[in-house]
Amino acid sequence: MHLAMIGVGYVGLVSGACFAEAGQTVICMDVDPQKIEGLRRGEIPIYEPGLEDFVRRNVAAGRLSFTTDLNDAVDRSQVIFICVGTPSREDGSADLHYVDEVARGIGRTMDAYKVIVNKSTVPVGTARRVRRLVSKELARRGLDLEFDVVSNPEFLREGSALHDFMQPDRTVVGVESAKARQLMAELYRYWTEKKFPLYFMDVASAEMTKYAANAFLATKITFMNEIANLCALSGANIDQVRVGIGSDSRIGDRFLFPGLGYGGSCFPKDVKALIYMGKTMGYNFNILEATNLVNQAQRHRFIFTIGSFFDHQLDGKTLALWGLAFKPNTDDIREAPALTVMERLLDLGADLRVYDPVAMLEVQKHYENYPYPERIVYAPTPEAALEGADALVINTEWDVFRQFDVSRLKNLLKAPVVFDGRNIYDPAQMKQAGIHYFYIGKPIY
Repeated sequence: MHLAMIGVGYVGLVSGACFAEAGQTVICMDVDPQKIEGLRRGEIPIYEPGLEDFVRRNVAAGRLSFTTDLNDAVDRSQVIFICVGTPSREDGSADLHYVDEVARGIGRTMDAYKVIVNKSTVPVGTARRVRRLVSKELARRGLDLEFDVVSNPEFLREGSALHDFMQPDRTVVGVESAKARQLMAELYRYWTEKKFPLYFMDVASAEMTKYAANAFLATKITFMNEIANLCALSGANIDQVRVGIGSDSRIGDRFLFPGLGYGGSCFPKDVKALIYMGKTMGYNFNILEATNLVNQAQRHRFIFTIGSFFDHQLDGKTLALWGLAFKPNTDDIREAPALTVMERLLDLGADLRVYDPVAMLEVQKHYENYPYPERIVYAPTPEAALEGADALVINTEWDVFRQFDVSRLKNLLKAPVVFDGRNIYDPAQMKQAGIHYFYIGKPIY
């Protein structure tokens, strides 16, 4: 089957490479000529483990190609995936202008039956919106062509996206016609033959499923952070509480780790979009409004703990920061808690020595016009970040930090103080090493 991925961001590139790996012929289209030229040279614009191998192997096999020509991509494809961004507007609503542009472009180009698939995260009703825009452009050309608009939301976790695509918990497809259903069933036969579940439903339900899944997980993370904060006040141990509730099959043990809250490109904007969607229908989504507020407060609570230790006098202090990406195994810093921590500590007068295994370049670009870039040192190694620092602040739970010999911390730091926003160390081991260890959800030594 011939497929087009319109938008070669995270979703489009991963989806395109994985469909090609499954034997489909895929053309990925993007308006950015530098990105496309780079991909043709084998340069991957995002960090995702294993993606480079997938891309290079399938380009070499002739199953994966790249273009800036929308007309060519549409003409060569039976199924066209819309994979463009839907960022949040100030009011929390999803900005659909990229989706609209692609829909209009398809309508101006198509000359035969196509299945148009919304892979982007979009509000309920977007499929109808795409259908209207495509139909309008076809009418301007004097054409009355048959086509279908399908919802096929992605459920990819950054850092494990290839696994999630190739071995999915489920695939959700919203369809309106038997013809589209048959074509999508054939497309996903590679997975259904391997017994991975495929769920067909109506289009609106598929659109809602994506938001509901992300909002639920965001709420679960936030609830656990609230329990962790209460544990710190009451003397309960959050790790033991986590085991106690996670063993309940109705709850499960995933997304129960306390920390600095969620970030990234999905949870924050999808929570806000669902709140906005409710408001447009006269419904107040109170639990998600609380989730959003608590998630933001969690990182400021952590910052307050750091400031309190230094009597809120951070002028002249140097702090080492480990972790800048919003989660491990990605260079994505969108809505990363680490950025909130960095900016507030800088505002309070601290100098920073920062390190992340893959997100350093993204952070440098993000802060190139920041008021005091000279107060941020980008260290080449975790050890270099620690040297001479008055304390260590951990924002992201990379394995390289988990595996670090904690006995070395005391020798490298000016003062043996660690603020751990991800609870990656054993507090008893830290105490034995003579380190003041501040962490989330447990009584503080």
